[in-house]
Amino acid sequence: MDIVFLTDLRVETVIGIYDWEKAIRQTVAVDLEMGTDIQQAARTDDIEFTLNYKAISKRLISHIEGSQVELIETLAEQIAGIVRSEFGVKWVRVTLHKPGAITGAADVGVIIERGDRGAFSG
Repeated sequence: MDIVFLTDLRVETVIGIYDWEKAIRQTVAVDLEMGTDIQQAARTDDIEFTLNYKAISKRLISHIEGSQVELIETLAEQIAGIVRSEFGVKWVRVTLHKPGAITGAADVGVIIERGDRGAFSG
């Protein structure tokens, strides 16, 4: 299995459980690792045969900016679902950061993996 990755995609959204959080936009940052096979793309030098990380990032930005959830867990599941269903990714690891959410901590977040890593024989 090969991995196409994207790190520190920062997006403003409404996220949080408190009333004051629901009235403001906060920054979340997304890191993705997406399992795929890049061999045909490498052989042909053609983007059609790999994951288009620009298209994925644009789709995620659109979704995250328009979403309003309470939990980062919910948003992480939504991100994983979009990547898997709309871009045909068999395995994804989503790290979702909510920097500044806890006083005294630089960052908090969740890491989820969805799909089957064993689906790739490379």
